[in-house]
Amino acid sequence: MKTYVRDGDRIPLTAPAGGVVKDRGYLIGDLFVVAVASAAAGETFTAQITGVIEHAKTSAQAWTEGAALYWDNSGFLVTTTVGSNKKIGHAAAAAANPSATGRVRLQST
Repeated sequence: MKTYVRDGDRIPLTAPAGGVVKDRGYLIGDLFVVAVASAAAGETFTAQITGVIEHAKTSAQAWTEGAALYWDNSGFLVTTTVGSNKKIGHAAAAAANPSATGRVRLQST
């Protein structure tokens, strides 16, 4: 196939102002990604865009399996609060209140 370029679970992107830190989530345009490695601003980094990740969450929230999850770009946390937050996927496992992290099945949109 001439149009196929590569698998899409991870893609190279340019790190935004401030750079990126390994294992932390970022909004690059309208795309939520997790940095596979740290990179300075303007450098190319590998971004995880699909799969199941474990990420920092709003501690005072309990998640049920399959709950819709959103990215709080000001707190850099995954949350169940919709508001102006971007939807990034669904809970891949239940998470207790309180708990520091949760498993997220990323949706690629």
